[in-house]
Amino acid sequence: MEKLNSKDITEPDSLALEKQAGSTLDVNIKHEGELKREVQSLTICKDVCGVDSDNGHEDIGEKVGHSEIVESKATEEKLDNGIGNNDTGNMDNNKDLSLKASGEKLDELIEHDERKNKDGEWDSKDQEETDENLDRNLRGEQPDPVFDGTEVPEMEANQAEGSVWPEKARKVKNFVKQKSIVAVTSVLHRLSGKGSEVEHGAPVNEDVGGSDSRNGEVAEVSPKTTEKSVWNPLSYIMSRASDAENKVEQGFCKESLLPIAMKGRVIVYTRLGCQDCREVRLFLHKKKLRYVEINIDVYPGRKAELEKFSGSCTVPKVFFNEILMGSLSELKNLDESGKLAEKIDYLVTEEPSFEAPLPPLSDEDDVSSKGPIDELALIVQNMKGTIVVKDRFYKMHRFTNCFLGSEAVDFLSEDHYLEREEAVEFGQKLASKLFFRHVLDENLFEDGNHLYRFLDHDPIVSSQCHNILRGIIELKPKPISEISSSMQFLTYAIFEAYASEDGKHVDYRSIHGSEEFARYIRIIQELQRVELQDIRREEKLAFFINLYNMMAIHAILALGHPTRPLERRKLLGDFKYVIGGCTYSLSAIQNGVLRCNQRPPYNLLKPFGANDKRLEVAIPYPEPLVHFALVCGNRSGPALRCYSPGNIDKELMESARNFLRSGGLIVDEKAKVAYASKILKWYSVDFGNNEVEVLKHVSNYLEPGDSEALLQLLAETELKVIYQPYDWGLNC
Repeated sequence: MEKLNSKDITEPDSLALEKQAGSTLDVNIKHEGELKREVQSLTICKDVCGVDSDNGHEDIGEKVGHSEIVESKATEEKLDNGIGNNDTGNMDNNKDLSLKASGEKLDELIEHDERKNKDGEWDSKDQEETDENLDRNLRGEQPDPVFDGTEVPEMEANQAEGSVWPEKARKVKNFVKQKSIVAVTSVLHRLSGKGSEVEHGAPVNEDVGGSDSRNGEVAEVSPKTTEKSVWNPLSYIMSRASDAENKVEQGFCKESLLPIAMKGRVIVYTRLGCQDCREVRLFLHKKKLRYVEINIDVYPGRKAELEKFSGSCTVPKVFFNEILMGSLSELKNLDESGKLAEKIDYLVTEEPSFEAPLPPLSDEDDVSSKGPIDELALIVQNMKGTIVVKDRFYKMHRFTNCFLGSEAVDFLSEDHYLEREEAVEFGQKLASKLFFRHVLDENLFEDGNHLYRFLDHDPIVSSQCHNILRGIIELKPKPISEISSSMQFLTYAIFEAYASEDGKHVDYRSIHGSEEFARYIRIIQELQRVELQDIRREEKLAFFINLYNMMAIHAILALGHPTRPLERRKLLGDFKYVIGGCTYSLSAIQNGVLRCNQRPPYNLLKPFGANDKRLEVAIPYPEPLVHFALVCGNRSGPALRCYSPGNIDKELMESARNFLRSGGLIVDEKAKVAYASKILKWYSVDFGNNEVEVLKHVSNYLEPGDSEALLQLLAETELKVIYQPYDWGLNC
């Protein structure tokens, strides 16, 4: 080793450090009982080899990369001083010897790592000291490492440039690959500042349901400080086991909360706006009994059945199979006497007889799937089966599933015995009814070589829209007011039956299997070709807010709850409905329609372009209170409720008061601190031009005392604003 040090002229610092690291590890192996000396040696090793204090893994790649950087710098200095070819050859030889020696030391590090894993974890006190040392190193002036999952790590990039890559170094590289998942993740957690927060409609990386929000910690936001993100790019290569743990932490039902497995069936008759019905639901939930609800307002045909079985139409009424258990008070009496447990045992073992009430049938009492057939839709169906629909080239671009205008004119003229000009006019009528459109929106419909595409053949509609799965419906489009009224009624019934009374928790499992949700799926199919241009502002607000909240539930049931930023991007931006011939995502509804085409947070582009037809649907000016009404399934979001066109402004103000007074904005007058929801930060442009204007705006919805204190602190310019961590966990 001394001979090697005397010959090494390219990287003396690197080999000296390696020697120091190797000698330290030898001391650790021989004297395992001396914790103090072991901690000191670990501190030296971290400074040299980049030990990950959280997992006890040595960052070998950083050491090799550091050696090569020192070596390249020394090589450049010698070349600048006029070193000849012979000297260069000696440098190559020395480099090979250096790398060989480095490989031997790195083998020792690997062996030490294996011995350490066998011996157990470090002592907690020593671990804290090593964490502090690592924090001090991380606060140095060295540049932060960059690894976003797409760039080649520095060690692999340098491999192609070197003259010889020793076999042991290759082993080291494989070792680093195996250990880097945990090690680099811990380092990135410490080094990462504010990550990429770009998303369709909401930031994706800020406090992503992480430990900060679960532990109740508050992250301060100010121009001088940097927020830490609990997400980093390496989360995509973590194991499936960690994914399962995250799902449990973010609100998925644990085993102890699952309902009782039973052969029998519980039927509950309810109606809208009934307080006893709400309490019956809570009672059955506490008993872990899964039930089927029959709302006689939603299913009016069941009133006669209820009167037949119970002798009256009063609700609630609970049935265990064919046995009438009675109302809420009767259930409580049975529970107090201990007889309810016997009835539950009967449910577990006995199947329902033919005399028991049946769950709601598909399409029962549903008028949404009924109506006159649209003759134009039948013509279009016949047209699809006749003309040639295939991929074609147009203006140097390839378009899928298109047909020529001339072929459509030929079909219409032959099928309906029309002159060519009359066939063109009839084709324009079909296009105006949104059955098909020009691939580039250059015209409505013309004869010739123009390319057109049916609505359900559009690649975005067919792949991302979830209300046109079976193609264009054959019913005549209903007025938007009628569809909005039906959706409002059904939304109210779903939220009352499957959401908590405060609107903060949703029973997604029960919604997915309910007939009410199946009816909702049928209703949204009627939006395919509906006219939206003439709808009033109040109707538009209520319709799109209710649609957004139900659409978010639909997206979670279809795609699952997003646990990672890109999954949230997919849910908010790629899950769509086709409404009035145009596609709308959750982000397009929120930022394009309800915010009057405002840019989403941390985005540069607006949702709708200058020539976008959806601009006609956007409300005339942004409504900031919609942020207290839109719920996309997160714990930190507002409460879930149904909105009506007649009282939309009043209901939005109630939602704002409920959200802000229940923790959305907390004013600590003594500490002169305001703890605000990050919704006020992300969408601050809707509330005011700066932070002071935002707080003044929302102070109108606080309690009078809190509002006065907040305004006083703002007037004294002594207020400090801290934004609360945002919990992205599922609101189940």
